[in-house]
Amino acid sequence: MTEPSQKPFRTNYVLIDFENVRPDSLEQLDHEYFKLLVFVGASQGCVPYGMVTSLHRFGDRVEYIKISGNGSNALDFHIAYYIGKLAAADPTAYFHIISKDGGYDPLVQHLKSKKIFANRAQTISDIHLVKISNCKTPAQRIELILEKLRRLKSSKPREVQKLDRMIAGIFLRQISDKEVSGLINNMVNKGHLTVSGTKITYAFE
Repeated sequence: MTEPSQKPFRTNYVLIDFENVRPDSLEQLDHEYFKLLVFVGASQGCVPYGMVTSLHRFGDRVEYIKISGNGSNALDFHIAYYIGKLAAADPTAYFHIISKDGGYDPLVQHLKSKKIFANRAQTISDIHLVKISNCKTPAQRIELILEKLRRLKSSKPREVQKLDRMIAGIFLRQISDKEVSGLINNMVNKGHLTVSGTKITYAFE
């Protein structure tokens, strides 16, 4: 069995649409691979003291951007501009737009079509990297795996090797092969799936 490479995470930019959301759990972003950009609307007087205090720990890893216009999509365009600018400077970066506004989704899809890593989340807790960081116990990890499998519906992996690769990918290859095998055995013992030779069937089909 091989151990994971434990390569450092790519830079993850978190772009917060402060007109649309008030972010939760900022302490979950207190890692060197996260950089924050807080976009404040032109009509917003200030950022609440509590949030400024929470962000103070990030030092030069946080930037506040005050929007200069009041157009209906002014903030959206600013976020798109900064993603383009940052992606040109760091093509390997990942961009997380924090907003409840589904209008960002076409932008995310376009970025992905250009091989730029991007996603939209409604809260910081929904960022995948944050989710896996919060999964410390086998039970928590299994819940995250089951969530992914249920979303896949009929395209779930049907062979042990493919499930191995999927689980390693979920945890960004930060867990060992031994841990992956242990999670599969745990799911078998709990009745979530059945392994017959190299083939897999699921109890929640």
